Amino acid sequence: MRSLRSAAAALLVLVAALTGCTREGGSIDMGPTGGTPVEGGTATMALPPAATPNWIFPIGAPGYGASYNYAIYSLMFTPVYDAVQDRAKGELTTHGPGTLGLEPTYADGNRTVTVPLREGVEWSDGTPVTARDIEFWFRLVKANKADWGSYSVGTMPDNVKRFETVDDHTVRLHLTRAYNPDWFTANQLSLLRALPQHAWDAKTDGGRIGDWDRTTAGAKAVFARLTRHAKSLGSYATDPLWKTVNGPWKLAGWRDSGQVTIVPNEKYTGPKSERPHLDKVVFKPFTTADSEYNVLRSGGVDYGYIPPSVMAQKERFEDKGYRVDPWEGWAATYIVYNFNSTHGGALMDQLYIRRAMQHLVDQKAMSDVIWQGSATPTLGPVPVTPKSQYLSEAMEQNRYPFSVAKARRLLEDHGWRTEDGTARCVRPGTGDDRCGKGIDRGDPLELTLLSQAGSTETTNMMQELKSSLSRAGIDLTVRQQPLNSVLGNSVPCTAKGPGCDWDMSFFGTAGSWYYPLNPSGEQLFSTGASANFGNYSDKKADRVIRGVQYSPDMTAVHEYGEYLAEQLPVMWMPNPAYQVSVIRNDLRGIEQNPTVTFSPQHWYYVKEKGAAK
Repeated sequence: MRSLRSAAAALLVLVAALTGCTREGGSIDMGPTGGTPVEGGTATMALPPAATPNWIFPIGAPGYGASYNYAIYSLMFTPVYDAVQDRAKGELTTHGPGTLGLEPTYADGNRTVTVPLREGVEWSDGTPVTARDIEFWFRLVKANKADWGSYSVGTMPDNVKRFETVDDHTVRLHLTRAYNPDWFTANQLSLLRALPQHAWDAKTDGGRIGDWDRTTAGAKAVFARLTRHAKSLGSYATDPLWKTVNGPWKLAGWRDSGQVTIVPNEKYTGPKSERPHLDKVVFKPFTTADSEYNVLRSGGVDYGYIPPSVMAQKERFEDKGYRVDPWEGWAATYIVYNFNSTHGGALMDQLYIRRAMQHLVDQKAMSDVIWQGSATPTLGPVPVTPKSQYLSEAMEQNRYPFSVAKARRLLEDHGWRTEDGTARCVRPGTGDDRCGKGIDRGDPLELTLLSQAGSTETTNMMQELKSSLSRAGIDLTVRQQPLNSVLGNSVPCTAKGPGCDWDMSFFGTAGSWYYPLNPSGEQLFSTGASANFGNYSDKKADRVIRGVQYSPDMTAVHEYGEYLAEQLPVMWMPNPAYQVSVIRNDLRGIEQNPTVTFSPQHWYYVKEKGAAK
């Protein structure tokens, strides 16, 4: 591939990369047309099963990284860059009317990047949004990076040597080295945020607003205060902090149950195309997919979903004035291995055991039977679908096809014998034909999995996995919990430390990880990354991940994808559609973005014969 010499070239790559997620004519389906648009109305959107929004501060904390948290607070705090749709073409780019940032410019051999901001945008209290608000964000994450959910060693903010404010609407990042503009724009600039420095830069509640963030101690104090407020879920709707917004929406209600209500920000000064048409949007949580299905059938949800198991009954909804549209995601789905687990860490540290277990994941059967064909295989860290230039031919091949015989052979060849249904180590030691370091004679191959509750499909998939693993003598105990509990209990931990007694974790009912436009793995698989929940660490993996960051040559991302597909830092699982959406025919303007954000400011109702009531 030719080198990328400018941000413009980088963005062409980004757009081309996701053209595969288009349905027809090279553009993402924008929904039905026709009808007379009307202003106003309320739309209720169902959230995924057992998904409870619980974070509003636009610096996400570890354990609070659910996609719906990001999607909701981004409606109130406009991203500088994001995966947004070009509404004319239906394609994805990193900047547009829905972002604060205009096209970035790279210079000095890709060692500096200049970020121009949209002018005329104000906070809801009338204060202009300026470069100082970007600096405020940067100072906070630099001083508190270990407590930032998007941090991984060597990336933002480590890779910024100097932050420069060029003028009120321009910032320039002087980087520590030359970076791949494709990767840096998609995966680093998209992290930038404008935060209301004039309203938030206080060390204590009621304290004086100042430039406290410009010292490390001050930035830590300010961040601690904001984080404390962010953990007070019950006060979101009344807390003055969250009332200073610059997005098209503002918060009207946020219940402990997770129901969130937003209304138009009447002080919004962004582009006219981003001003809401609806009076109100309600994001409604449900404990299970079945409970949401019952409310949907009764007309209590305008934009919901059906379980894949009832896909055959979609005509019933179409006859009532709804459309059924699977929401495909740019994602990977996996089970996390906790390599520091007090109990199972030594087992999962053995590549042959991970290979044996991967051979026992029958992805095709799970997709066909459990997900009714609405899931696709995950074969490595780069999504197989939609196809993109990030995917090599080798990455399209399943390195570990389902085979009980191969799994058994791998275990037997390394000193395991199955008696009474459970494999036990009979040849301890570290030789090629031995069980491996930290595994003693007689140790059983027993593991415990924390799994997301609320989805029949996930429950059935975990039971299928448990049954399949047992055929090779691997005893898997599955413990289901609400999604937020699984995320909260699956954070990186220290071996033998508190909270490190979990072996495996699954939170992928709607996909485990939604990528920015470049599917690199620095947040997931690099040593010490905050979203590296299982503490995976491999020197070559770190090297090939850095290669994606540095080199504009596409062979770098291919090397990364192929190596991680082979090394199995996680257990690859079928990647389901984010959801099989069911949407009222008279609710228009919905774009089902593959990166799973949404733009209700584009939604509107129409007067249409036969519309749902």
